Amino acid sequence: MSGVVRSARRPWLAFFGLAAVIVVADQLVKAWAVPRYPLGETVTVFGDFVRISMVHNTGALFGLFRDQVYLFAAGSVVVIALIVWFHGRAVVTHGALATVALGLLLGGAVGNLIDRLTLGYVLDFVDVGIGTWRWYTFNVADASISASLGLLVLMAFLPARRPAGAVT
Repeated sequence: MSGVVRSARRPWLAFFGLAAVIVVADQLVKAWAVPRYPLGETVTVFGDFVRISMVHNTGALFGLFRDQVYLFAAGSVVVIALIVWFHGRAVVTHGALATVALGLLLGGAVGNLIDRLTLGYVLDFVDVGIGTWRWYTFNVADASISASLGLLVLMAFLPARRPAGAVT
């Protein structure tokens, strides 16, 4: 195999590999948490700042649009296809940062899609905040998506590199 082909495959392997790690971690943590934390009960982990509170999220972020599992599943499939397509374009101009950002996004999207298809809802259980000021309850996949969005915003502000052979 030539070095050019091998180096062209490297970002794709890292992209899908990172996504797979996120999916596996998300599903393993959920499998660990479900028997330990009953639905609706809150357990403090780090004072009032971090709590475990198992919920079944049938909606989107912040619980919007509840009970639309098939709509979200279909939307997730479209988003997953767009993430893969965009990686092919973004890795040329943003390199490893695009691979990491989009690998995290893909893993998070697939992790939550698995829940929607197998359970009819997404298992969320990490509750962060102070007193009555709480962030949304989330899971590993959601945290991965949030980290990805931060990296994508960073990418938007970083100068793109020119692809090899590009004419100016």
